[in-house]
Amino acid sequence: MLTDEYLVGLNLGSILPKSFKFAIVSDLHIALPQTIWDHPGRFHLVEVSIPALEVVLSHLAVLDLDFLLLPGDLTQHGEPENHAWLAERLAQLPYPVYVIPGNHDVPSVESLDEFAPHYAKFGYTDPERLYYEREIFAGVRLIGLNSNQFDPDRKQISGMDEAQLNWLESVLGRARSQDPDELIMVMIHHNVVEHMPGQASTPLGRRYMLSNTDRLCDLLHQAGVRLVFTGHLHVQDVAYSDRSDLYDITTGSIVSYPHPYRILTYADGKLQIRSHRVTSVPDFPNLQHFSREWMGDRSHPFMMKLLTKPPLSLDLSIAATITPNLRYFWAELAEGDAKFEFPQFDRPIRKFLEAFSDRLPADNDLTLDLERRGRIE
Repeated sequence: MLTDEYLVGLNLGSILPKSFKFAIVSDLHIALPQTIWDHPGRFHLVEVSIPALEVVLSHLAVLDLDFLLLPGDLTQHGEPENHAWLAERLAQLPYPVYVIPGNHDVPSVESLDEFAPHYAKFGYTDPERLYYEREIFAGVRLIGLNSNQFDPDRKQISGMDEAQLNWLESVLGRARSQDPDELIMVMIHHNVVEHMPGQASTPLGRRYMLSNTDRLCDLLHQAGVRLVFTGHLHVQDVAYSDRSDLYDITTGSIVSYPHPYRILTYADGKLQIRSHRVTSVPDFPNLQHFSREWMGDRSHPFMMKLLTKPPLSLDLSIAATITPNLRYFWAELAEGDAKFEFPQFDRPIRKFLEAFSDRLPADNDLTLDLERRGRIE
């Protein structure tokens, strides 16, 4: 889609392509049949990972795409054969692909060193480092970050280490000194802006957030970066930070309802976002219905945790009477643009649940004016 027409600003270094188009496919959880982990409570419908990806790639093939972003959780659980399959499949595509690791891709300390060599063609030219920068074309830069760390007990945690943060500060400073108007986009697996009420302060929410998000957001704000693409949460949501003037665009998983992906077009300072769904694959002709019921069947334990943990902290007996009314709560949240009303519940419970209703900006189809500061309403 990239043309020979360019927008040239007053700064001689400021040269942005007039338009370009890219896609985001997140949390692929690729699982070859012989590697599938089967247990009754899993939310991920990994059986569809490969056929769903093929449906998406067939759609992208007719779009004259400039590049594709995959913001982590590329594999079911970091299996070498699943990494190898995906890397081989991505190498067949006619446009550049950029990836980052998710928590499922690097489940152990040892696997940190094994990730980058699989994806040397997809951002990682330095096999010793799990973050990178790429000038996609003149005036557009992508920074891929790693949000997966391990504590002294070798337990996986979210966060960015000091070396990576220092590297990022240096990259942003150099980029801005060379071209103050360059469009810089960042991709990281964990969320950096809250997508749900209290996400950064509740036990369930924190597991999806970057632990040192304030430090990252400060660096991005100082450099005038306004776009971050994330995954991990398995919901469609666009969140805005007033403090950082930053949009966190998280994309749901193609192995979880509603099996979404995004196609984005940048033109004249505006970013148009359009969302699509995988509706059918060979063994699941009515994937949307099957998957929504699949999630509903497995919703009770999750909703019990949500209701009995802070801030609501309901008694187990009370929570158990409420969850039958919330069978599709997470499915509707995952769809994006959710509007919840629960007049049948007492006010504290109603207020808590209805707070999960979407706040502007919209989640699935919207246009962001990147030349205008402040939230897009």
